Amino acid sequence: MSICERLRDLRAAMHTHGVDAVVVPSADPHLSEYLPLRWASRSWLSGFSGSSGTLIVTADFTGLWTDSRYFEQAEQELAGTGVQLMRLLQAQMPEHLDWLCAHLARGQTVAIAADVLALALQERMQASLSAHGIGLRTDLDLVDEIWVDRPPLPAEPIREHRADYVSSTRTERLARVRQAMAAAGATHHLVSALDDVAWITNLRGNDTAYNPVFLAHLLIGPDNAILFVPPGKIPAELGRRLGADGIVLADYAAAKTALATLGAGDRVLLDPRRVVHALACAIADDVAIVAQLNPSQRFKATKTADELRRVRDTMRHDGVALVRFLIWLESALATRTLTELDVAAELRRQREAQPDFVSESFATIAGYMANGALPHYRATAQRHATLARAGLLLIDSGGQYEGGTTDITRTIALGPLSQEQCRDYTLVLKGLIALSRARFPRGTTGQQLDALARAPIWAEGINYGHGTGHGVGYFLNVHEGPQAIRPPAAADHAEPLVPGMITSNEPGIYRPGRHGVRIENLVATVPAGESEFGEFLAFDTLTLCPIDQRPILSELLTEGERDWLDWYHAQVEAELSPLLDTDEQLWLAARCAELGA
Repeated sequence: MSICERLRDLRAAMHTHGVDAVVVPSADPHLSEYLPLRWASRSWLSGFSGSSGTLIVTADFTGLWTDSRYFEQAEQELAGTGVQLMRLLQAQMPEHLDWLCAHLARGQTVAIAADVLALALQERMQASLSAHGIGLRTDLDLVDEIWVDRPPLPAEPIREHRADYVSSTRTERLARVRQAMAAAGATHHLVSALDDVAWITNLRGNDTAYNPVFLAHLLIGPDNAILFVPPGKIPAELGRRLGADGIVLADYAAAKTALATLGAGDRVLLDPRRVVHALACAIADDVAIVAQLNPSQRFKATKTADELRRVRDTMRHDGVALVRFLIWLESALATRTLTELDVAAELRRQREAQPDFVSESFATIAGYMANGALPHYRATAQRHATLARAGLLLIDSGGQYEGGTTDITRTIALGPLSQEQCRDYTLVLKGLIALSRARFPRGTTGQQLDALARAPIWAEGINYGHGTGHGVGYFLNVHEGPQAIRPPAAADHAEPLVPGMITSNEPGIYRPGRHGVRIENLVATVPAGESEFGEFLAFDTLTLCPIDQRPILSELLTEGERDWLDWYHAQVEAELSPLLDTDEQLWLAARCAELGA
């Protein structure tokens, strides 16, 4: 079926049920970023494959709301479908909820499936739509009615995270969560976020692309916990070990039934942004809801000393893979024709050769010249660029290893560059260095620090549309909360950075149709001493890979910035050289030489 035919069938279902508008978010019953194919409804209906977007369909309008990371990609993928691109955070462009309130009449009805609707969003939609006399139905899944060949639930088996890489047992983690429950006055805790479930249980899976998680809900009570998973995914022996640790297995579909058995006197802790409306509705009215952030969000974001040690070792191996890839790139580009697809394939091949590699942590972004201006670009067999020995190649990639998750961006000069390209590159580097060198008092949030990376870029009248940094998991999601480094937003929760958190540092400049520049390292928040003004923190850079010095306009760097770059490259060479052969060591030494040497 074409996109137009799917939308036609959806409108027919809307007419049958008396629905005037349907909202299709990018979500599953766990509100995940990366979705199992069964819940790729927005992509199936619109043709837009980006990870973030909301589709609205009315009788005479179809619109896709997404942010600036995806504007060009969405334009290309929506062409000819009749779906209109609605550019979020642009002048005069309302958010989708505001659009509904402005374009629907009193007495009309909006439908959105309850099993992909965050409780927090349901409450906001209900309040806004009701104020305009518009009804909200969450009992209909109209996409399911028309998607006759909808994919089934994933069937991949669930396994334990290797014991030699785990810093605490699941009984210890359950005890920490129960302690937080007691402090909140809760008797039970409903966990639906897949990375939280995986962290608490020390289990891993393969139900979503790139993130080693599995479909499950977890209901933690005072004495035991119920893990709701699809049948057959947990081997019998693992099931027995879980039982010995106080975790009972139940069918994935039984979560609502179990919640319905709770009664007066029970108090359920849940995160309204990480639990769907469908599950919340199963909880009886006489059960008190304690609405707050999942305690495990902060627990897993704060890596232990042992986990950080493992991550540092993983970064060495990932750095070796990247050095060997860069050597290959230089050699291959000089002797044969390469495409962006070749770049992604070779990067994966080099990572696969490293110890304890499991998978990529996201689809590699290899964007040459104009494609580099698409922050979340992905080359495909149908659409990709051939590299030339000139211009910039932006490569954003990462790996999932038993000992950690990596995410790195390097922008590489493939040959002669323009003055504009070099200037943009140097400004981005200045932003990266400014944030890398930050020292700040405990209690500081990423929203406060975001401007440090942007200041050198803003000074030239330039900006970028994405956040500067996101949390990164420990062999878990490559995008992890609760911390982030991004501009403040209305009603946004500002999470303080604390020692042990791993966060990305990735400023960028994107010039549509010309080129893009982004440089990214992962950093750990670490103690930085005390003064009469209290405790201070800083960032310790974890990523180990040379930053291309060829595009740098050194006259734009301060002495402190040059010193930081030389220090960083000295660290890279010291950590990686022992793992490389002689020729590789010589290549690395040349790339890590002091700036201007």
